[in-house]
Amino acid sequence: MVERWFRNLTEQCLCRGVFRSVPELIQAIEEYLRHHNAAPKPFVWTKSAQNILAKVHRARIAFDKTRTA
Repeated sequence: MVERWFRNLTEQCLCRGVFRSVPELIQAIEEYLRHHNAAPKPFVWTKSAQNILAKVHRARIAFDKTRTA
C-alpha cells in the first residue's frame, strides 16, 4: 500500500514538477498531502487473495526458470 501511495505521489506531483530548491520540493509534497487528505478514499482491492497469490506463484516459477537457464 505504501509503495502504491508513493507511486501516485511521484506520478501526480513530482514527475510533472520543476523544483529549483529543496524547499520548493517540500512545498509541493505538502500541497499534495493537503489535497490528498482533503478527500481521502480507501483503497479497494480488485482482485481476490487467491488471484494475487496465484500470480505470485506464476512469477516465482518464471523467475526460477530464468535462474536455472
